[in-house]
Amino acid sequence: MSRSARLLALLQALRRRRRPVSAATLAAELGVSLRTVYRDVATLSAQGAAIAGEAGVGYVLREDFFLPPLMFSEDEVDALILGLRLVAARGDAELEQAAGDALAKIVAVLPPAMDDVAATSGLVAGPVAGETPHLAIVRHALRAEEKLHLHYRDKQGRASERVIWPVALGFFEAAEVLAAWCETRRDFRHFRLDRITAAAPTGSRYPKRRRLLLAEWRMQQAIDP
Repeated sequence: MSRSARLLALLQALRRRRRPVSAATLAAELGVSLRTVYRDVATLSAQGAAIAGEAGVGYVLREDFFLPPLMFSEDEVDALILGLRLVAARGDAELEQAAGDALAKIVAVLPPAMDDVAATSGLVAGPVAGETPHLAIVRHALRAEEKLHLHYRDKQGRASERVIWPVALGFFEAAEVLAAWCETRRDFRHFRLDRITAAAPTGSRYPKRRRLLLAEWRMQQAIDP
């Protein structure tokens, strides 16, 4: 690995983490010595990278540091193309448009040798089975931290009405599942989007920040962050 590639890899390793990471962990991940990590951190800091921390404590990249577009590897390009095509196939018109726009931006920064990578990619995503017409409403509620009023039918077909606080949206092969705090049950519950018969924003925000609810839900479900 060239020195420039190593420095970029170090930045990426720091960018993936929100908490300080030890030099030993970085050295093991990058396959270099501790001394090299210390030297590379010093180099990046001297060049303007907002790296906080020190040897023996750990390093973290400040959240306000902007990392400009980097060169993508072939595997990274494949992952981006497939991911965006899977997103576009979910049946959400806004997401489909956003995925197309994002792919166009990615292709625009690729080198000339990879100009036709999207057009010639062999990674194809087919449409999902069935439509989930409430996906956009749920996404907007998640982003705005807004309560939703649901009409829902469970597996046995029993109808109910709920006011929920959307927490997370999971995309699985069989269905999309919404994790939310249910005011009726006063606990976290999971709702399949294809069983939601109606969904409407209430205009009221959660009484608690979604990131805190997300942490509580993950703890209850024993899901690592």
